[in-house]
Amino acid sequence: MSRPRIIFMGTPEFAVSSLAACFELGDVVAVVTQPDKPKGRGNTLSAPPVKELALSRGVPVLQPVKLRTPPFAEELRKFNPDICVVTAYGRILPKDILELPPKGCVNVHASLLPRFRGAAPIQWAIAHGDTETGVSLMVMDEGLDTGPVLAMKRLPIPADETSASLHVKLAALGGEVLREFLPKYLSGELKPVPQPSEGMVLAPIIDKDQGRLDFTKPAVELERRLRAFTPWPGAFTTLGGKLLKIHKVRAAGSTGAPGAVLAANVDGIEVACGEGSLVLLELQPEGKRVMSAADFLSGHKLAPGTFPFSAS
Repeated sequence: MSRPRIIFMGTPEFAVSSLAACFELGDVVAVVTQPDKPKGRGNTLSAPPVKELALSRGVPVLQPVKLRTPPFAEELRKFNPDICVVTAYGRILPKDILELPPKGCVNVHASLLPRFRGAAPIQWAIAHGDTETGVSLMVMDEGLDTGPVLAMKRLPIPADETSASLHVKLAALGGEVLREFLPKYLSGELKPVPQPSEGMVLAPIIDKDQGRLDFTKPAVELERRLRAFTPWPGAFTTLGGKLLKIHKVRAAGSTGAPGAVLAANVDGIEVACGEGSLVLLELQPEGKRVMSAADFLSGHKLAPGTFPFSAS
C-alpha cells in the first residue's frame, strides 16, 4: 500500500521515539496530545514533548480537553486516517475514535501484556522484582490494555535498574517495535492474537504516598520500591517531624525489630525491616542537598536500638 495516513496520539517524552518512527513509516497527518500544563515556579505553560516534535515537523497539533463532548472523533475524521498510533497519550479512547480509522488504533505499551495493564507498568515491573519486561504492540479495544497483541519485544531488567533508566530503554524499544511490526500489520501479514486470560497484573497510577518507606516490609521489597519510584515520588521517611528523602540503599540480612537502627557509621545507617535490614547510603534532609550517610551522621546522631524514623 501507499504510505499510510497516521494520526499519532501521545504526550510525554516516552512517546517521542514512537512519533519519530511514525514519521518514517507513513504520513503523520495530525498529532493529538494533552493540553499544555503549568510548570515551574512561574507556572508558565509548558508544551508536551510530543507537541514540540510535531510542530518542528509542521504537523497539525490538536489538544482536546475532552474526547466525548463534543465528539472529538468528528475532528479526527477530517484527516481521513488509515490508522491511529497511540503511545502514552494519557486518556481512555472512546469507541467512536477506536472505530474511526479503517485499521483501528494500535497502542505501544511498556510491558509484556497481560502483565502490568495500566498507567505505570515500568514502575511496577521493578517494584514486583521482575527480571524481564518489554514493549507490546496491540490493537486497542474499549478495555484497559485488554486488546489483542500484534508483537512484543523483550528487555532484561538489571538489578540496579531504576524506572528513570528503564523508561529511556523502553521508549527507544517502542520505536523499534513500530518500525518492525507496524508495516506488517498494515499489509495484513501480521494478525492480532488475543491476550491470555492468566498472568494479568494491574499497574495502577503511582501516588506520592507509595514512596514512603514502611520498615515492616521486607528489605528487598523496599530496595526495589526505591528504584521503582525514582525519580518520582522517590523514597522517603520522617525524622524528627521533617521529611527525609532516601536516594540510595542496599538490602542486608541483619534482623531486629522493624524500624530499629542496627548500626550507624561511615558504612551506612542500617535499619531493621520486616525481613532483613535496609542500609541507607545516601540521604537528603528536608531543604538540603543529597549527602552520604557519613556526612548525614556528622550532624545527626542516631543510636543503635532507637526507633527514630516515623511511618507517618
